[in-house]
Amino acid sequence: MYEAEIFKISVTNAMGCGQQKGYTETYRGADVEVTLLKKIRIEIAVTEEYVKKTTDAIIKGAKSGNIGDGKIFITNIEECIRIRTEETGREAIG
Repeated sequence: MYEAEIFKISVTNAMGCGQQKGYTETYRGADVEVTLLKKIRIEIAVTEEYVKKTTDAIIKGAKSGNIGDGKIFITNIEECIRIRTEETGREAIG
């Protein structure tokens, strides 16, 4: 991400399931099916001209070719307001 000059990101620990379908482990003698796996969620807000550059950087860094590489969801942001300066729109995104 830094090589692509994408610096403003939020990273959150998450739990989820997908094609991996979890796994079974033994805990205190009982078999436990673990269906929610540890994941991370990355949120990045960019202006339109940075969308392709950002998605290319994510794919370059995350793609292993295996199940679990993740997904990229691209959505429009209706409005953005930087609280500190009260800037709005493109200026608030940065």
